[in-house]
Amino acid sequence: MSAPTALVLAAPGTNRDHDVAFALELAGAAPRITLLAELLADPTVLHDAQLLVVAGGFSYADALGAGRMWSLQLTHGVGDTLRAFVAAGKPVIGICNGFQVLTRTGLLPGALGHNASGHFQCEWGRLDVPAGRCVWTQGLEPIECPIAHGEGRYVHPDPAGLAANGQVAFTYAGHNPNGSQDAIAGVCDESGVVLGLMPHPENHVVARQHPRHARGTATGLGLAVFQQGVRYARER
Repeated sequence: MSAPTALVLAAPGTNRDHDVAFALELAGAAPRITLLAELLADPTVLHDAQLLVVAGGFSYADALGAGRMWSLQLTHGVGDTLRAFVAAGKPVIGICNGFQVLTRTGLLPGALGHNASGHFQCEWGRLDVPAGRCVWTQGLEPIECPIAHGEGRYVHPDPAGLAANGQVAFTYAGHNPNGSQDAIAGVCDESGVVLGLMPHPENHVVARQHPRHARGTATGLGLAVFQQGVRYARER
């Protein structure tokens, strides 16, 4: 069976697109890094993809707010194409800045605000995976991966309702690094195919990336997220 094509969307300032591409290759996909300008010039490139990743970084230097410029260009340039992609049941994941973009485009509920600490947070953490409707997290055990953001505090008018609807995909285990409501680290849309999370699973896809790897205590590869997304794209 051929590897599903994964479009990895990058914009000026993003810095995790190659990390994501590596994770997707390990998970069995055929990644294609595509600049936002390419997609805007030819939205049909999305038609050949089976899944979409909105990569993390600092798009447009987070001018006017994290992810704002990127989301505006996506909404006005290819909004209908993106919505059709989701309506077709094709999986989408936005990581860190990509999560901020997906909330600003309206593809995901809620919003991301400045960290409660008032400063940039860069650390490793553990994520629990509540049972829910997200196709990227079905059957996953807790994972460990780093965070690196200044605007990662998730807010929503009804986080309990979101959880009851099976849309909370990840929660911070123990330490809540940014003050997110109900320790929410990632959410999905009502269909379950669109996922956004602030931590970076693409930076823990091989055991040696974990700071405790040499001690033999590293667990919970983030690779599992990509494997599940690729499996879903291949089998749908």
